[in-house]
Amino acid sequence: MKSSAARKVLIVEDKPPISRVCERVLTAEGYEADIALNGKIAQGMIEEKDYGLCLIDMRTPAMSGKELYYWLKEKHPQMAESVIFTTGDVMGEETKSFLEQTTRPFLPKPFTPEELRVIIKETLRG
Repeated sequence: MKSSAARKVLIVEDKPPISRVCERVLTAEGYEADIALNGKIAQGMIEEKDYGLCLIDMRTPAMSGKELYYWLKEKHPQMAESVIFTTGDVMGEETKSFLEQTTRPFLPKPFTPEELRVIIKETLRG
């Protein structure tokens, strides 16, 4: 079970061009990728399926990446250890301190497919 979950990635991103690029990169690398437009949708998907990795945009409608992360810490702590954040707001003080506090890896937007590949491999190896 664990090995199949490790190949499943949940992309939480409300901008279709970004989520499609992430999905293409991940499937090309042999992962099964699902897309949730926001944290609320992601919660339902996480309750239904085990994911080895969650790629979470910090700012999504209905529920932010930060709120989703705290929910994961409470309900699925093992999955919270496999989160990579994406954000267009690394300079904002609140975002910066949140990212430092979680110690989770993050990708500043815009990012390249190669940067995405590298951070995923590093996160899953660690």
